[in-house]
Amino acid sequence: MALPDVFVGLIVVVTILSKSHADRNVYPSAGVLFVHVLEREYFKGEFPPYPKAGDTSNDPITFNTNLRGFPDRPGWLRYIQRTSHSDGVLYGSPTADHVGKPTIIEITAYNKRTFETARHNLVINIMSTEEFPLPYQAEFYIKNMNVEEMLASEVLGDFLGAVKNVWQPERLNAINITSALDRGGRVPLPINDLKEGVYVMVGADVQFSSCLREVETPQNQLRCSQEMEPVISCDKKFRAQFNIDWCKISLVDITKVVPVHSNRPDPGTGVLPDIGEYNPPSESLKSRDYFADFLITLAVPSAVATVLFIILGYSMCCRREGVEKRNMQTPDIQLVHHSSIQKSTKELRGMSKNREISWPLSTLPVFHPVSGEVVPPIHPDNYETTSMPLMQTQTNLQNQIQIPQQQTSGDNYCMSTFRRLEVNGIPEERKVAEALNL
Repeated sequence: MALPDVFVGLIVVVTILSKSHADRNVYPSAGVLFVHVLEREYFKGEFPPYPKAGDTSNDPITFNTNLRGFPDRPGWLRYIQRTSHSDGVLYGSPTADHVGKPTIIEITAYNKRTFETARHNLVINIMSTEEFPLPYQAEFYIKNMNVEEMLASEVLGDFLGAVKNVWQPERLNAINITSALDRGGRVPLPINDLKEGVYVMVGADVQFSSCLREVETPQNQLRCSQEMEPVISCDKKFRAQFNIDWCKISLVDITKVVPVHSNRPDPGTGVLPDIGEYNPPSESLKSRDYFADFLITLAVPSAVATVLFIILGYSMCCRREGVEKRNMQTPDIQLVHHSSIQKSTKELRGMSKNREISWPLSTLPVFHPVSGEVVPPIHPDNYETTSMPLMQTQTNLQNQIQIPQQQTSGDNYCMSTFRRLEVNGIPEERKVAEALNL
C-alpha cells in the first residue's frame, strides 16, 4: 500500500521545539484532522526525580488544557487521557473560520506524587489550503476501537489504506474523529473485548465507489431496519482489523448540499451609546386621589355582597311555608285520618301501661321466706311492659335467692330458686304457696 501518499498533509504537523517553558508552534490545515500528543516523558524533566538513585521515575501525571484566558478549549478541539500513566491527546478538525487566528492552548501538567505543576503553551496556527475540504465525505462507525487507539498514526494509517483500496481516490485524508460517547453512545461493560466505538470521517476527490453504495440498496436497507448486518462485498478488506457497522455509514456530497445562511446582526462594540446624563424624577410629585380606587376595590364588592346576603336571608327566613300553611293546603279528610291514627296510638300506649294482669314470674321481686328480705324487682314500675319478655334469662344472680326445699325422706335439702310474686306491688300469697310446693 502506498501509505505515504495518504498522509500528505494529513496529520504531519510541523512542531518547533525550543527550550523548556517556551511555546510550541504547530501549523495544522483547515479541514484536516489535527492530532497532538502530550507526552509524559517531555514533562518529567520539569519535576524533581525520585529521592533514591536508580529508581525509575513513573510519576502519575495528568493534564489540563484550556484556551488562554478561558476555562475551556475551543469547540473544535477535544482532549482525552485514559489514565494518569498514559499520554494525553489533543485532536480535532479546525474550520476555515479559524484561519489566520492563532489559538493559544495552556497545558498544565499535574504531578500527583509531588503535587507540583508545570505549564506550557501550545500555539496553533491554522493554515488555509485550496484543496481542502474534499467534496466527497464518508463517515464510518468502527465498533471495536476506542478513540485513543484510532488516533495512533499506525492504526489510522491502516484504516485509511483499507479505505483507499476500496475507494481508489487520488487524494484521501482524515477529516475528523469522534468518540461514540460524544454522539450519545453508552459506556460499555467492563469487559476487555468491549470498546466504546469511534466515528471516522474521511474525504476524497472522486465519487463514492460501488462498494460503499451497496448499503443504499433496498435489500440492505431492509436488513438494517431489522437490525441485521447488511451484505457488503468489500467488508472482508476491513474485517481483519476493523469491525465496521455498515448501517451507520454516512455518505455526503458537499457539492450538492444547499448552504443555509442565517442573517445575524452585525456585532457592536459592546459600549452603550452616550445619551447624556441621568435625570432623576422631580421630588415635587403630584398627589394622587385613591378614593376611586377604594370604591372599585372595596366599596363596590362589599355592596354587592350585602345585597346578595339580604336576598338569601329573605328567601330562607321570611318565605318559609310553616305548619299552618301546610295544613291549609292539605285536604280535611287526610288531616282527620292522621289525627285519628295519632289518638289511637296514644290510647293504646296508655292502656298497655294500666292493664290489671299478673306479671310473669320472672318480673316479680324476690323474697326470702325465713328472713322476709325483699329484693327490688328487675325493672322499675314505669318500665314499658309491652316490650318486656315473658321469661327472663337467669343471668342476674344478685336478684336470685337459693332456699332449701323439703324432701320426702332423709335430712338432705335441695336448693331451688324462686321470686316474690306481686301484682302492681301487692304480694299474691297463692302464687307464693305454689312456688314453695306447700
